[in-house]
Amino acid sequence: MPPRSKATLLPTEQKAWLDKTLVEFSFADYEKLEILCRDNGIEISRSSLHRYGSQYEKSLFALKLATDQCIAIAEAVPDGENAMSDTILRLVQQKTFETLMAMNSTQDIPLDKLAKIATDTAFAGNAVKEFGAKVKAKVAAAEKAVTAIVKQAGLSPDKVKEIKTQFLGLGKIK
Repeated sequence: MPPRSKATLLPTEQKAWLDKTLVEFSFADYEKLEILCRDNGIEISRSSLHRYGSQYEKSLFALKLATDQCIAIAEAVPDGENAMSDTILRLVQQKTFETLMAMNSTQDIPLDKLAKIATDTAFAGNAVKEFGAKVKAKVAAAEKAVTAIVKQAGLSPDKVKEIKTQFLGLGKIK
């Protein structure tokens, strides 16, 4: 197993400074960054900085992509069915699986912790599905009740559809 990156072994304050500086430098100009590190009491080579910076950039990109996807889902899908929670759980499950596949051993993260993550997300996934089913059943019952009431009042099918759309917040009636 290769030795750990010097950057990951830095004290918290120095690592935070390095992470911030890498972003400010747009993950480039490692020669200048090496000099800045030395000026700040951090002895680390340009190649170590580049290796760490490349991994850090990938992690930030993946986090930004996941955040953007969650925002897009939240904007595109009303969360009446708890779609956001389901999506987040799927992302956690995906990342847990990727971590397991990338590991050569369980030295970094103990297997029991990974198993707990998998178990917790499975239980949470089931809870989300149960919640979604309950919400769907309540919406269907409310839609049926509203339809019966407005039809009894003698309203046209278009008015029934309009009232259901407004009352239930359904945008489109299926």
